Amino acid sequence: MIARLAVFLATLLLVMPAFAAEPDSQGLRVVVPARDIARGELISESDLVYGTVAASAGVAGVVTSMDALSGMEARRVLRAGETVRPEDVRHPILVTRGSTVTMTFDAPGISVTAMGKALSEGGMGDTISVQNIASYRQVSAVVTASGQVRAIGSGATIMGPATRVVAAAQ
Repeated sequence: MIARLAVFLATLLLVMPAFAAEPDSQGLRVVVPARDIARGELISESDLVYGTVAASAGVAGVVTSMDALSGMEARRVLRAGETVRPEDVRHPILVTRGSTVTMTFDAPGISVTAMGKALSEGGMGDTISVQNIASYRQVSAVVTASGQVRAIGSGATIMGPATRVVAAAQ
């Protein structure tokens, strides 16, 4: 009986470390602001540092790469040392609501341009709504530069009386 108890205790001592909670010695490497960053301020790499948070802290969805934040604009005040989520930042606004934009549509052998009115704001790569000034048709477009968008969909959608067609070089 004592031998069986000794074997049981020895086995228990060998197996217990597998069930014991390990201390969070390493944690998760995340990017945090080195200083407070105001809402609307552009973020540069010099504003960021790497920090460590406990992996058990439930930090899903936090930014772990400086490239994901560098060049972005803060949507809210970002406090020094606090984790940042992707929804806390956005691309800098290149097209504002109500502004006049140049819409382009490219198809094989042809490029169509027209003037439009932005119905929403957006940064580089964002999809916004634009109204063709000549035809009053609303189209979706991707922001490509300040005041410029690339229309998504059919070229006929953005064509109107004030449309300029340029034959692409073959």
